[in-house]
Amino acid sequence: MPTIGTVYLVGAGPGDPGLLTLRAAELLRRADVVVYDALVNPAILTLARPEAERVFGGRRAGEGPADRTAVMDLIATRAREGKTVVRLKGGDPYVFGRGGEEALYLAEAGIPFEVVPGVSSFVAVPAYAGVPVTHRGYSSRLVILTGHADPESPECPVDWAAEARLPGTKVVLMGTAQMGRIAEVLLRHGMAPDTPVMVTQWGTTARQRSVVATLATIGSELARAGLGAPGVAVIGEVVRLREKLNWYERRPLFGQRVVVTRAREQAAALSRPLAELGAEVWEVPVIKTAPPRRRRDVMDALLELNSYDWLVFTSPNGVSAFFDFFFQRFQDLRDLGGARIAAVGPGTAERLRQLHLQVDLVPEEALATKVAETMANYMSLENLRICLLRAEVANPDLPKALEEHGAIVDDIAVYRTVAETEGNDETARRLREEGADWITFTSGSTVEHFHQRFDLPKLLGRFPTLRLASIGPETSRALAGLGLAPTVEAREHTIPGLVAAIRDHVIAERLVASR
Repeated sequence: MPTIGTVYLVGAGPGDPGLLTLRAAELLRRADVVVYDALVNPAILTLARPEAERVFGGRRAGEGPADRTAVMDLIATRAREGKTVVRLKGGDPYVFGRGGEEALYLAEAGIPFEVVPGVSSFVAVPAYAGVPVTHRGYSSRLVILTGHADPESPECPVDWAAEARLPGTKVVLMGTAQMGRIAEVLLRHGMAPDTPVMVTQWGTTARQRSVVATLATIGSELARAGLGAPGVAVIGEVVRLREKLNWYERRPLFGQRVVVTRAREQAAALSRPLAELGAEVWEVPVIKTAPPRRRRDVMDALLELNSYDWLVFTSPNGVSAFFDFFFQRFQDLRDLGGARIAAVGPGTAERLRQLHLQVDLVPEEALATKVAETMANYMSLENLRICLLRAEVANPDLPKALEEHGAIVDDIAVYRTVAETEGNDETARRLREEGADWITFTSGSTVEHFHQRFDLPKLLGRFPTLRLASIGPETSRALAGLGLAPTVEAREHTIPGLVAAIRDHVIAERLVASR
C-alpha cells in the first residue's frame, strides 16, 4: 500500500501571477496533480510540470454549481495513491473560498494536508486600483464582508444596519450584483450619501475595470458601466486617494493581454518585460527543439571545423544546439578552429558573446539576400567553405544566395523544431474562448505551429481586434504565407525590440484616442 500523499490547499492570489507566493510556486513545480478553480489565472498553471495532471475543479460562467463532493473525492483518491496534490484556489483559501470546508473534509478523511495562504483580493484589488484599505489620515478600521446575499433578507449573514453606523473601510467581496441594494440599506440607516465607493472587476488583470461613485449613485453607475463578477467593492474615505495612487492602470501596457508563443524554456525572456509594462501575459508555447534526425552530419562537420572559413549561425537555438554537440566531442573551445563567425540577428550574436566568442559579422537585416550581400561585401566568398548551422527545416534561400557568390556551403541541421503540445491546455482553451489583444511571434516556426494548432486566420476572424507582433522580416514572411500582415514588426530584431514595438504602438493608439 503506497504512502498517502499530502494535499496542499494553496492560494493562487487574485489574478496577477506575480502575486503568487514563493511557497505556492515551489509546490506547483512539485505537484503530481493540480486541481484548480475558474478564477485561477491560467498562466499560473504553466508552473506545474508538463506531465502533471491538471483537473478543473470549479464552476465556469453559465454553469451550475460545481460538484464539490466529487472534487474532494478525486483529491482524496489521488492523495491515497501517494501523489502530491495541489488544490489551487483563487485568492486565499480561507477568505470566502470554502478552504475551511475542504480542510475539514481532508481532516475527517485522514488525508494529510497543509494550507498555503495566498494574497487575498480584499487587499490586492484595491491596491491595484489605487486605494489603500487603511490610511492613518482616513481610516484605521477595516472590515471584510461578503455581499452575495440579499441585504434585506432575514437570512443575510451581514448586519448592514449595524455597519452603517460603524466607521472605517468596508471591503465587500462577491457583492457586485447586490451593491445597489446594499447602498440603499446603508443610506437608510444613516450612512452619508456622499461616502465614496469604488467597485473593481477582474482586479490585478488586464481586464481590470473600476467604477468610482458615491453611496447615493453607485447602483446606477454600475448599471451604466455594465460591471459584473468577479468584483471587489470598497466603501469609505480611502477611495478619495485613488486619483493620486492609481499606479497600475497607468502602466504602458495596462489592459493588454499578450500571448507568447516561444518555447517554454525561452518564454520568460519575453514574458517578463511585457508583464513589467503592465500586460497580462499568457504563455502558449507552440514549439520546442529536438535533436536533428541526421546527427552524423553534425559529427562530420565537427571533424572538419578547421577546414571552414566561416561558421554561420541563424538563431540562438542553433548556437545552443551546436555547442551542445561540440562539447560532447571537445573539451576546449579553442578546438573551434580559426573560422570567422557570422550571426544572423543581434539575439544570435549575444548568445555567441555569452560564450566569449568574437562575432565578426552581424547583418543589419535577417534576410537571406542581405546576409549573403553583407558577407560578400566583407570579403570575397569565392571558393570559401561556409558551414551554415541552423534548423533542420529552414529557408533554402540563404545557402542558395551564398553559393551565388561563389561559396561552398555545407548546410548542417543542428536541431529541429517540433510542435509543443503539453502543459498549456487551459490557456489554449481560454485563448479560443476569450481571445487576446496581441499574439507575438519570434520565428517562422512559431507562426507555422501556432497556425497548425489554432488556425490563425480563423482566430483573427473571431476576434477582429486581435493584433500580431513579429520580431523580424523572416517571421513576417511566414505570416504573409497565410495572407496576413503583422500589426507591428520590431525595428531591432530582438526581444527588447519586439517589446518596444508593442509598447510604442499601444501608446500611440492611446494618444490618438485621447485627442
